[in-house]
This record gives sequence, C-alpha cells and structure tokens, in this order.
Amino acid sequence: MPRIVAERADALPGLAEVFREHGYEGASLTHISAATGLGKGSLYHFFPGGKEEMMAAVLADIDAWFETEIFAKLAHATDAPAVVDAMFDAVDGYFRSGQRVCLVGVVGLGSARDPFAAAVAGYFSRWIEALRKAIVKRGVAPKTAKLLAEEAVAGIQGAIVLSRALDDTGTFQRITGQLRQRLLDAMGYSVLWADLVKRNKGAAKSKP
Repeated sequence: MPRIVAERADALPGLAEVFREHGYEGASLTHISAATGLGKGSLYHFFPGGKEEMMAAVLADIDAWFETEIFAKLAHATDAPAVVDAMFDAVDGYFRSGQRVCLVGVVGLGSARDPFAAAVAGYFSRWIEALRKAIVKRGVAPKTAKLLAEEAVAGIQGAIVLSRALDDTGTFQRITGQLRQRLLDAMGYSVLWADLVKRNKGAAKSKP
C-alpha cells in the first residue's frame, strides 16, 4: 500500500530508512521518491533545502524520540536503577536488537558530517550526561559515573556494528546485557545474568 504523505512529518520515516540503507551520499532522489512516494516537486516543497534539510529533519526527529524516551527519563529519574534498566529495553526495541543502523552514528562517521556535527555531538553528549546523572543518584562518584556512561553508550554503538556484521541479534543482546549488568552493579542493584538472558530471549521471540 502506498505511503500517504500529507505533511512533512509523514515523509520522515521513509527518509530515515533510505539514509540508513544508502547513507547520506548514496541516497539518490530516486531512492528518496520511492521510499516516500513523493515526486521531486513535492519533496522540495516540504524540504526546500534539499537533501541536507531532509537529513537535518530526520536527525531532529530521532533526537526528539531519544529525548522523550531516554534522555529526559534518565536525567529526572527518581528510581535510577529501574530507569537505567528500562533504557536498555528501549534501546533494544529501537535498534531492533542491533539490526537497525544508528543513523546518528553513521552520519558522525561519514564524509558529510560537517553540516550535522552539532546534532551528532549533541545527541551523544546528552545521552552520556543524562546517564551520568542517573548513575550519580546512586552515590557513584561523578568521574566514575561519566566513565561508566561513556562506556555504555560506546558499547551500545559497537554492539550495533558487530551484530549487523555478524547478522546475529544475540550478539547485540549479550553485549548490552553485560553493559546493563555493569551499570546496575555499579549502582548497587544486582540483577542475575540468567534473568537478563531469559528476558532477552523472551523479547526476541515476541518481536514480529
């Protein structure tokens, strides 16, 4: 069934998948039109700045999701271990157990990074800072909390790359499971590794 695009926001999911699949440089007008169902005239009506504006809009949309679902919840957590635990569940769902590319990371590594440098840096720095704040609430020293937060965010990114390279969702779940355990242990909140394995297996079975 053709995608219905009544306004600019309706085009963003299709644009995001095109950029994930082909990269910023490789995403042609043909690819973009096929994914959104929009012709050249309509695309430039919604995005007068062309492909650069399209990517900026997609990054802003991703950022808004993470701000609502992850960053704000971490920064304002009253039950920090529960919120950190939930962060890993949200990450697993969003990145489809490592089978969905982190578009922000892809842009950050690409040759066309400069126009989007602030958006990329903001996404990662805010994630690290929000996670650091949550960890500190459990009495962990600020410097240690920052190192743990950096390690977790970097580890999630690496898990996505390795999972996709091996075409194995289990790789992503094992790595993020260990990261989850490390953070919860640091906050004095132990979760049995066996319970995490069961949870990840159950989540994998329930995914369509």
